[in-house]
Amino acid sequence: MTLLDVKNLVQHFPTGRGKAVQAVNGVDFTVDAGETLALVGESGSGKTTIGRCVLGLIQPTGGSILFHGEPMGGRRTLRSPELRGRMQLVFQEPAESLDPRIVVGRTIGEPMAALGASRADREKAVRLAAQRVGLPERLLGSYPAELSMGLQQRVGIARAVVSRPELIVLDEPTSALDPSARAEIIDLLIRLQKELGTAYLFISHDLSTVRYLSHRVAVLYLGSIVEQGPSAELFAAPRHPYSVGLLASVLLPNPELRRESTIRLEGEIPSPIDLPPGCPLEGRCPLAIARCREMPPVETVSPGHTVRCWRHADVAQMEQAVDYFERFQIEAERILTPAPSKQEEQWAN
Repeated sequence: MTLLDVKNLVQHFPTGRGKAVQAVNGVDFTVDAGETLALVGESGSGKTTIGRCVLGLIQPTGGSILFHGEPMGGRRTLRSPELRGRMQLVFQEPAESLDPRIVVGRTIGEPMAALGASRADREKAVRLAAQRVGLPERLLGSYPAELSMGLQQRVGIARAVVSRPELIVLDEPTSALDPSARAEIIDLLIRLQKELGTAYLFISHDLSTVRYLSHRVAVLYLGSIVEQGPSAELFAAPRHPYSVGLLASVLLPNPELRRESTIRLEGEIPSPIDLPPGCPLEGRCPLAIARCREMPPVETVSPGHTVRCWRHADVAQMEQAVDYFERFQIEAERILTPAPSKQEEQWAN
């Protein structure tokens, strides 16, 4: 069942003198109930702006956003009575999203208070949410500054799930964490989705995390989705030069998995105020031809996998020997599987 339907979303921010920052340009995607769609791309590609538009925190310049078939925007936001508690947001910086003057238990219970729950029901919901995210009950009376960054993010996630929402927008939820805390939060999010059936709109530039967590991926470049498809397929066989460049740029902590891509992007990213005509990647792409000065249409290359590139068939041919999916899968399993102890090694021998 389609939970969220975004069509031709446009968001421009006027800068004066008739110009505007073209943050989002005609974006289309859907999110089904219980699935994770990841929005990936460089900083400034429009990921966070899309998330804020979805929640109604920003009024879009154009397009439509439907939640359960009803339009978002105007007075219909995550704060409106009919949607309160059904949509939530987890922030990138947990320390900045938590009020330092309010104890953790009260912070987690804020959504339930907004829903008009009684004090007894709030306390019960807070204890259950804390248990779900692995937060010890003794910490509910603590202040955010007394917690580690990983525990602070658990508080933010508990606050998001306490009302059992249907959709959570996760804006770079692991980027501020160390590797061990990041792996724990990823596993927590996967478990919570299985338990609660919540859909995620996962915003990130960390492709290793995206591969492990998401069902589908939408690749953004200068406010446009250039490729979208199932995460396993997109990682194994990217069809857009920008997707190839993103995957090839990830530094995996294993030199044996490093493979140089056959497509290398060069040059500077164009200004979002003065975007070039046609494909926005044309000036940086080694495969660019004269036709790239016209905007390519969205083409379906396999079920659920779309790309916006005149030369996507050539990209597939050039990249067929580079299995990005295998690289990420091997490394994800290595990172998330504990190393055997010395005693276990002795037993094995």
